Amino acid sequence: MLELKREDFNIMSNVKIVEDLKAELVCIIGDFFKLLTKGSNVAQDALLDCISGAIIILYVLAERLGYSHISVDENIKKKLKLGIIEEDGIEKDGKDLSKLYTHLKERG
Repeated sequence: MLELKREDFNIMSNVKIVEDLKAELVCIIGDFFKLLTKGSNVAQDALLDCISGAIIILYVLAERLGYSHISVDENIKKKLKLGIIEEDGIEKDGKDLSKLYTHLKERG
């Protein structure tokens, strides 16, 4: 008979949590796309809930996969800098990458 050790249970629990987070992320993204198809009369709070919910799930998922919040933030800043340097289309159009990079640098 298979005997489960405490660390085996923790690994199995972590796998289940990761799977649940992935499913929740897909649902939130689906809700987000549905809201966007409804046009301008969509409740702005619902869109903001989807965006912030997805970001939270991604941070928690990253941590469950072994990445610290700091390493995620640093990687985001690195990607933003690259987009700024390479003059990504989004950056050219409205300096969105620069604005986000500045926001992340200012908060820590």
